[in-house]
Amino acid sequence: MTTVPTGAVLLSLDGFTHAFGRVRALDGASLQVRAGSVHALLGENGAGKTTLMRVVFGLLRAQQGVMQWRGSPITMRSPSEALALGIGMVHQHFTLVPTMTVAENIALGGHGAFDPHRAADRVRDVAGTAGLVLDPHARVQDLPVGAQQRCEIVKALARDVTLLILDEPTAVLAPAEAAELLRWIRRYADAGNAVVLITHKLRDALAVADDITVLHRGRTVLTTAARDTDQASVADAMLGGARALSASDTDVVNVVVNDRARAVSGPPVLTLDAVTVRDANGVDHVRSATLQVRAGEIVGIGAVEGAGQHELLRVLSGRLSPTSGSRTIPESVGFVPEDRHRDALLLDAPLFENTALQGAGARHGVIDWNDFRARTAALLQRFDVRASGAEVRARTLSGGNQQKLVLGRELEAAREALVVENPSRGLDFVATNAVHQAMRAARDAGMAVVLYSSDLDEVVLLADRVFAMHDGILIESVKDRDVLGRAMLGGDIGDAGVALGADA
Repeated sequence: MTTVPTGAVLLSLDGFTHAFGRVRALDGASLQVRAGSVHALLGENGAGKTTLMRVVFGLLRAQQGVMQWRGSPITMRSPSEALALGIGMVHQHFTLVPTMTVAENIALGGHGAFDPHRAADRVRDVAGTAGLVLDPHARVQDLPVGAQQRCEIVKALARDVTLLILDEPTAVLAPAEAAELLRWIRRYADAGNAVVLITHKLRDALAVADDITVLHRGRTVLTTAARDTDQASVADAMLGGARALSASDTDVVNVVVNDRARAVSGPPVLTLDAVTVRDANGVDHVRSATLQVRAGEIVGIGAVEGAGQHELLRVLSGRLSPTSGSRTIPESVGFVPEDRHRDALLLDAPLFENTALQGAGARHGVIDWNDFRARTAALLQRFDVRASGAEVRARTLSGGNQQKLVLGRELEAAREALVVENPSRGLDFVATNAVHQAMRAARDAGMAVVLYSSDLDEVVLLADRVFAMHDGILIESVKDRDVLGRAMLGGDIGDAGVALGADA
C-alpha cells in the first residue's frame, strides 16, 4: 500500500449528491482529508454529515460525485471494500453484539475458523498499541458505555485502518471519558493516520481538529483550517449564515415580532427544580435543570442531537422519572413523540384503537369501543384528519394525517399541558401549517405547551419563550435564531442567555 506523506490529501470527495425520495441529503458536497490530521465535519441535524460518510464507507451509493483514495479514483461498493482499503467507521449507534465477548465482536467479519486465544491476543495487541484498555473476555453487555466505545474503535483498528470515521463519538460519554477519547484521537492522527470527526460540539472540534468542513442542507459551505476560524464563524456557517429571506422566512420574522409583545401571566403548570437525568451507565443527559412553563404559553427548546432534549421532554411529559430534583406536572400530559410510527401509533390497528392508546395504562374496567369509535369520528372532523372513518388502519393515512391524529388524540385527552417533539418532521407545508395552528389554538385555550424542534425556524416561529440545551444544560435564550443556534452549540452568547443547569 502506497504511503501518503503527512499533510498530503488522503481522501478527496467532490460534488457528491444523494437523495432519499424527494429529500436531497447531499447537494454537491465536497471534502478533503489530509494524512496525519483530524478533520471535523460539522453541520446542523440533517445537514448530510453521516450520509456523506456512509458513502465513503460503502454503506450508500451516491447518485453523483467523484471519490479519490490515495490519489486514485474509486467507487466504494461495500464496507468490506472500505476496510480492505484502510477506511473504518465507528457509528453513533454501536454495532456490537451485546451477548458476545469483546474478542468475539472484534473477530466478526474476519476469515477462517474462529480461534478464541488468537482473537484475545489480537485485542490485547491492538488495544495495547493504541493505548485503549479492554478486557478481551468481557461480555459487551456488561461493559460501561465508554468501554463499548473503545471496543468499537479497536474493532476498526484491528483491520489496520489508516482513516477512521467517528460519528458523534462523545455523545454518550461522561466528560472525563470524552476528554480521554479526544486525546487519543489527537495521538492517533499524530502517528500519521487521519480521523474524520462528526460532532455537534464546537469546543471539541476546535480543540482537536486541524481542518474543519461545514455542511448546510447537503452543501459544503465552509472549509478552513481550525486555527483560522472561531466558534462564532463556524456556528454561523452551520446555521446557514446571513441568507436572503424567502417568503416563509418573512412570515417567521413577522410572527416573531408580534409574539414578543405577548405577556404570559398564567399559573405554572409544568415545573422542574434542579432535575437531573442519569442513565444506567452513569451519564447525565439532563443536568440540574430548572424550568417553569405557564398556562397559555409555548416554550420552545432548541438543541442538537444528544444534548439531553429527548430526556427532558420525557420528564416533562411523565414518561421518564428524574434521577434527582423535583418535578410537578398535571395528572395527564399530552405527548407527541418525533417518531410517530415507533412511539405513537399501532400502524396495523384501526384508528379507534389508536385513539384508545392515550391514557391506556391508567384505564380500568371494560373498554367501550363504540364510545371510542364516536370519539375518533369527532376527532377526525375537528382536526381535519383525512380518513374514510374510524375503522381504517393507521397505516393507510398519509404522514400528515397520522401526525394530526396523534396531536388531536393528545389534545383531546390532556387539557392542561402538551409536550411536542419535532411536530412537523416529514410533513408537507399544508400539514405543517395545520399542526402549527393546532398548537397555537391549544396555547390560546390556556394550555402549557413545550415544543422541541430540530428546525430552529419552527422554534422561533411558535415559541413565546425560548431555551437552548447544550450538554444537558438548559439555557434561557432570546428569540433570535442566531443567538439560539450559538447557545445550543455551546458558543458564547453574552447577556443574551441565562444558564439554568449544572456547571453553567
